[in-house]
Amino acid sequence: MTHAMRFSRRSVLGLAAAASAGAVLAGCGDDDGAESGSGKKITWWHIANTDPMMGEWAAMARRFEATHPGVKFEITPLENEAFKTKLTTVIQAGDPPDIFHTWGGGVLAQQAEAGLVKDLTADVGQWRDTLIPTALDAYTIDGKTYGSAVDTGMVGFWYNKELFDRAGLSTPPASWADYLAAVRKLKAASITPIALAGKEKWPGHYYWAYLAMRVAGLDALRQAAADKNFATPDFVTAGTRLAELVALQPFQTGYLAAGYSTADGQAATMGNGKAAMELMGQWAPVVQRDNSVGKKGLGDRLGFFAFPMVDGGKGKLTDVFGGGGGFAVGKDAPPEAVEFLKFIAQPENARIEAKTAGVLPVVKAAGDAVTDPNLKLVGETLSRSTGFQLYLDQAYAPAVGQQVNDSVAELLAGKASPEQVVQAVTTAAKQG
Repeated sequence: MTHAMRFSRRSVLGLAAAASAGAVLAGCGDDDGAESGSGKKITWWHIANTDPMMGEWAAMARRFEATHPGVKFEITPLENEAFKTKLTTVIQAGDPPDIFHTWGGGVLAQQAEAGLVKDLTADVGQWRDTLIPTALDAYTIDGKTYGSAVDTGMVGFWYNKELFDRAGLSTPPASWADYLAAVRKLKAASITPIALAGKEKWPGHYYWAYLAMRVAGLDALRQAAADKNFATPDFVTAGTRLAELVALQPFQTGYLAAGYSTADGQAATMGNGKAAMELMGQWAPVVQRDNSVGKKGLGDRLGFFAFPMVDGGKGKLTDVFGGGGGFAVGKDAPPEAVEFLKFIAQPENARIEAKTAGVLPVVKAAGDAVTDPNLKLVGETLSRSTGFQLYLDQAYAPAVGQQVNDSVAELLAGKASPEQVVQAVTTAAKQG
């Protein structure tokens, strides 16, 4: 399973698993009326399977129906894993829903190649300028856009200001050399530098991915996927830089068996003040809080900084790594399905999602709906971004993404060399 799917389950998105995974929300009209006369039924599958966002999406659909006579929505809210399973079944049968959740990347590319989703390039172009610059990157394949984004986010370092002060670190590190020096200082002060969920693999791939971005640059990541070749000097260097970090033994005791949101996992280690840093997405503060003693978290002791530059690297500090959620439109969907995507991209509707689900909206005008200070920090960094890379285990074909996770996990465990990592990923790419 990909990281992006785990990401979408974080409580910051309000999408926790619920028993009603397969329930169909029937409050938007009856099926008989939708298919009679000139009526049009729009099937919509999304992953907001708990209130309040489940109800807000339904209310938005009803408002759209009110201005589009004859249109009736049949909404299916699904828990993430149930969504993935059910969508795979209907996709294989060549019968996708009219509107369905997508994280973009390699899976969406496969759906587009199979002709199962609409090319939305011209349609989304009508409201593209209302979105943040990198909003559509994950949904654009070979210059064509196959999805409309609704929320976004990025991975960066969350750090404990108090522990940094105790170690004599007055500012976050801006270069990889400085970062390694900061790790050494934290260890010298008897502070665990980094919390990591080694058992789950996807958190570890962030390090290698970001280092590849900083060393090789964004274009190289895309070219490697196209060429099915990651065995180049820059990708080896990325692994070498990560091996330098691993050699410092920066992670908490037992990290290889640690989960992410478990009682003694990565988020709890941070939330309880037992490690100075974690590399994680915008949902991290909420998960830290929810897994900490007394559910208090770090509060104003928590800070955020971008992944450092690597000296001599081709990437930019303003290139970011992350992901979000959007919607694709099935091949046989009526035109009103695309109109609905435009409708939910209106600032007033984007604000509803931002306030209700606690996400970062991609609609620029809806940024004022973000009130959480930690989300604001992430949003400010994203607003200055010059390039965007989707999580590698989502951006690449599923088998390649899984191999990245597996091989990086082996490097973090000291069981694989940087050269072995790139060879394994290349082999997976060529077999795909």
